[in-house]
Amino acid sequence: MELQFDPYSVLGISANATNRDIKRAYRRLARRLHPDVNPGNPAAAMQFQDITWAYNILTDPIGKTQVDRQIEENRQGTNTYFSLRVTPSKRTIAVMPEEQMIYLLAELHAAPQQEEVKRTLTKLNLTLVVDQSNSMNGSRMNRVKVAAQRLIDALTPDDILSIVGFNDRASVVLPATYADDKPQLKARVSIMASSGGTEIYRGLEAGIQENRKQFNPGMVNHILLLTDGHTYGDQERCLQLARDANNQGVSISVIGLGHDWNDKFLDSLAAIAGGTSSYIDTPDKVVGFFNEHVRSLTDVFSERLVLSVAPDPDVSIEMAFKLSPSPQSLELVDGRIPLGSLEAKRSVSLLLQFQLPANMPEGFRTVARLVAMGDIMQNDPQAFQVVSDISLEVAKNPHPDEPPQAIMDALSKLTLYRMQERAQHELEAGNVDEATRLLEHLATRLLERGHSALATTTLNEASQLKRTRALTDAGQKTLKYSTRALVRLDEEIASLMDEN
Repeated sequence: MELQFDPYSVLGISANATNRDIKRAYRRLARRLHPDVNPGNPAAAMQFQDITWAYNILTDPIGKTQVDRQIEENRQGTNTYFSLRVTPSKRTIAVMPEEQMIYLLAELHAAPQQEEVKRTLTKLNLTLVVDQSNSMNGSRMNRVKVAAQRLIDALTPDDILSIVGFNDRASVVLPATYADDKPQLKARVSIMASSGGTEIYRGLEAGIQENRKQFNPGMVNHILLLTDGHTYGDQERCLQLARDANNQGVSISVIGLGHDWNDKFLDSLAAIAGGTSSYIDTPDKVVGFFNEHVRSLTDVFSERLVLSVAPDPDVSIEMAFKLSPSPQSLELVDGRIPLGSLEAKRSVSLLLQFQLPANMPEGFRTVARLVAMGDIMQNDPQAFQVVSDISLEVAKNPHPDEPPQAIMDALSKLTLYRMQERAQHELEAGNVDEATRLLEHLATRLLERGHSALATTTLNEASQLKRTRALTDAGQKTLKYSTRALVRLDEEIASLMDEN
């Protein structure tokens, strides 16, 4: 029997659990995850299937014997793992007549011993999808060509590269091929030219097709989309492409170049596809971004990483935000949060906000069950998962309980990002005065924190808003992506939590 996951871990019990322990653990979880108890929660439904699978195996004497034997064999092997640590903002909360919010800091780390295992660079199946519309003509296209050629230099002969160009149609500049003849690949890049309009759907569809031709679960299968303009009428089809690609193990990252592109749309596309979204204000920065992006891909420890979040029936998840390595809003896709890759030397951390019900009775209660799943590139079999089940104590007069420093720091920084978001929402609603006030307040907060250059930009945009009743395109994106970058969880704060 090929054992994909440890059924003891799925049920949250030890390997020496009795048959009674197994049944008790299953019933306890079923009371929270069964579709009849937790309707409309796809994560709970999927997790219920997992615990049923584990229960059926462990209550079958033959199946249990085979599982125990395979677990022992795995312990003697060289497989590595990742860990999931979840820290709540409070461990004890008060009985209250109104709903309450609680935050969970979830951190995923590659196993410490993986440094002792001989690792090679992760092989890539990489597809570049490049905007070739008229607006890319000149220095923009020239710098993209240079960046693509430098990227080719960084690839190994075992990596696969494909390039798709798009305007109002798509063309395959370079079919998916191994990067063993670099002069030939560079020559194909050099013929790229700009013309026509911008239809991202056509380029993305062709890029996904090229990537799928060489799809390999032992590789990082990734698409990097670069555009400098808006696409019209095909956003929903693009988002569906992203969902389908992620379901099939292909992640998508996006780069917005310049100022004239739809940041909300591209942010959502990247979040759905388990990738990152980035803003580059000048073409000169494209080369450096490509190099850094490829470097991070070749250091991937676990790929196709997702977090399944199943709140208890009376609890709801209100927000998910990635803190590191690349801060951005996250989206639940059928109860799961696509996280993309976990690098060997950089953790993935995210902040989750939950709403708890009013009038909770005293005592201990569960909040949510989190399951992190991904493929560990050097393992065979690759699939791995780890479970964290979160409980809190409810008391009438709880002792003062300060949130951990990392959560306080993340919330403080996230407030700055949310403030510019609120200013943008007020502006879209026609409330120019309120939007201006929020920006002025944001500038003061940024200055207090030592971000003087960004504070100056914010004040300039507030003045622009007063005069013209609009933000500049460059200013709006600078504020958004600069305040978002501030949210990154500092390694120093994370290390302090390790010591406590």
